[in-house]
Amino acid sequence: MRFGKTLKNSIYPPWSGKYIDYHKLKVLLKEHDVTEDASDSEESPWTEQDEEAFVQELINVQLDKVNAFQVETSQQLKERTSACESRLLPLAPNADQETATVDEKERKSIAAEVLQELDQIAKEVSELQKYSRINFTGFLKAAKKHDRKRGARYRVRPLLQVRLSQLPFNSEDYSPLVHRISVMYSFVRQILSEGAVEAKDAGEPRFGQDAYSSYKFWVHEDNILEVKTYILRRLPVLIYNPKSSRDFESLPEDPTITSLYFDNPQFDLYNQKIAKAPEAGSLRLRWTGNLKDTPAIFLEKKIVTSDDYSKEVKVQLKEKHVQEFLEGKYTFEKQLHRMEGLNNGESAEAESLKKDVEELQSFIKENNLQPMLRANYTRTAFQIPGDDRIRISLDTNLALIREDALDEERPCRDPTDWHRRDIDDSGMQYPFDGIRTGEVNRFPHALLEIKLRGSAHHVEWVNELMVSHLVKEAPRFSKFVHGVAQLFEDHVNSFPFWLSELENDIRRDPETAFQEEQERLAKRAEDDMVVGSFLGNRASPTVRPLVGSPVTMFSDLGSPARTRQPSQPVSRPSRPTIQEGEGRTLPEVSAPGETQPITSSRLAALFPSFPISRSSRTHRQSVVLPPGVSEPVTWIKDSGPVRVESKVYLANQRTFIKWLHVSILLSSLSLGLYNAAGKHNDIARALSIVYTFFALFAAAWGWYMYEKRSRLIRQRSGRDLDNTFGPIVVCIGLAIALVLNFAFKYSATMKRIREQQPGVDTPPMFNVSFTPVEHPDTWRLVNQGGQEM
Repeated sequence: MRFGKTLKNSIYPPWSGKYIDYHKLKVLLKEHDVTEDASDSEESPWTEQDEEAFVQELINVQLDKVNAFQVETSQQLKERTSACESRLLPLAPNADQETATVDEKERKSIAAEVLQELDQIAKEVSELQKYSRINFTGFLKAAKKHDRKRGARYRVRPLLQVRLSQLPFNSEDYSPLVHRISVMYSFVRQILSEGAVEAKDAGEPRFGQDAYSSYKFWVHEDNILEVKTYILRRLPVLIYNPKSSRDFESLPEDPTITSLYFDNPQFDLYNQKIAKAPEAGSLRLRWTGNLKDTPAIFLEKKIVTSDDYSKEVKVQLKEKHVQEFLEGKYTFEKQLHRMEGLNNGESAEAESLKKDVEELQSFIKENNLQPMLRANYTRTAFQIPGDDRIRISLDTNLALIREDALDEERPCRDPTDWHRRDIDDSGMQYPFDGIRTGEVNRFPHALLEIKLRGSAHHVEWVNELMVSHLVKEAPRFSKFVHGVAQLFEDHVNSFPFWLSELENDIRRDPETAFQEEQERLAKRAEDDMVVGSFLGNRASPTVRPLVGSPVTMFSDLGSPARTRQPSQPVSRPSRPTIQEGEGRTLPEVSAPGETQPITSSRLAALFPSFPISRSSRTHRQSVVLPPGVSEPVTWIKDSGPVRVESKVYLANQRTFIKWLHVSILLSSLSLGLYNAAGKHNDIARALSIVYTFFALFAAAWGWYMYEKRSRLIRQRSGRDLDNTFGPIVVCIGLAIALVLNFAFKYSATMKRIREQQPGVDTPPMFNVSFTPVEHPDTWRLVNQGGQEM
């Protein structure tokens, strides 16, 4: 389907005039399908005026229109949400009483009205997210058309991606707003149901017992080693195939994992995944190492339901049976007969395997699935043996490769085979230089995934890593989605938002990262304060202790034991993916059977926590390092030769020269003033000495700061190089000197005038005039009384 038709079908009627005008952009590009005469379009040359008109329309007109509407609509939704909170506030119990002061009939009436408004807000939030995605795709499509058709001299896509990365319409996180709406939904529905609590399924798992919270991050290649060493001091590397050798030199390297993703020629699974459609599914083949070594191959299907649950079906195959299984010819008959024979014809394992095989094969057949994309990466896993509460994986050298047979003339894979023989038979490895251009995409960063369960959510060093400058949060990232968006962009009409961030430098200054985290947590605390207020708690729920007395954190997880006070909760990044075991996703719900009233204590777990003070890090106890690991003396960034760009030193020298320039100017001013003052002008002589003092101070300050900054640059210190003391002293001192100069001069003039006119306390200050005397070039100043001044 062409994108123009997709855009037309995606328009939300109330916002019909606010979308990107894709048709107008195609007209400016002189596309054949929108011009009246194709021959005219082919003959007319592409001029500088045409280029300017298209770029102006795309970058300034359409992009600004879409961004302005998104910002305005998002602000309106936040204001409407705040208005709903204000209406619910009188219905919530106060801090000193159990029930609200409003009568029951009025409470239900207000709650019903607010519920209707919340329904509309929730609908518009969903539509706004779709609006942002379809417009984001439209801009990328238009830029690609230009670069392919008219981009011989000038390419507009790099400029567009820079602008997109600076605008919020394609990167705004709506989860805080949705969180506030969900809490109000719970509060309103309890009012309307008169305190009844919805019954939970008895078989529903409890949150926090067997559930994992998954967090994903990007890691710049410059920070990979520092992230590894940071984790290694707390968790050991998980060895996949340790065999029997205990010699450290013979331990295997990090394994290379290959995931082969399936989809159909219409990319239905991709579109469902990027749109977060209910019952969205995915299918992949996964193996570790080289296929020539006959590794175990797993076929995995994952379905995510509308209520955020996920179901995973997995079977293990041999390489020789993969193609037969995909065609529905291999059904594990021998294995099923063997399992039934061992159990006298009745085997729960056999029935489960048979059900899984039927489900997988029917899923492949109904959706016409075929291999489309290969993801090849090297994985380093960290985990304490026997303790899976903290599981961390770091994927590097990620290469995404086309595995399709869509082009009949030049297929990437033999249509009769299930994988590319040119890669697996030759043992081709990263960076896959033997693959044709356009069939491979090398992801520029490493991928870090942290899975936490139970008490591991409060481990301090993990939370510090997640908010540090070493990583960039990427909660929605998917290898499958990214690979399809990069390698099959002509076949899909929707793109993930993170594409515009790939051109940016994700490295951050440590102090800047800390300040940004503090601002984010302060904003979240402000939102929590508002939500907690109408739930009967005037203070923010995030500052309340978790449960009971102080908690001893992570003493048994390979990190130093430490007792944390209730006033020091731990901060975590938002938007985790909660999983049970390895493949099940759970929503954040209370335990089944709980029937507490909606109060701040019940919903305290819904709110994130304040960060602990970083000044408390100095009071940590020593970390118990594993055998053979010693505490580092210097940072990795400080090791090796000093490599500083020349412009840094030259900037410091220019600043010193500017200070010398100021010193010379003040010295010249003071010297001229002193020479012109004469012997009897004590005021001018005194001020010249003052200016001389400031000239000397400017020279000394410039030299001091030059030496200090040079030392900090050589040491690669993270301290700030700016210092406002010197400029403030010079500016304020000169201002005071000028004011005193004017005051002393004015006072001396008034004194001389009074001495020349005895009996006149205040000489006339107005109506003075100049009268000519005999000489034509001479004038005489007289006052109102005619007296010469």
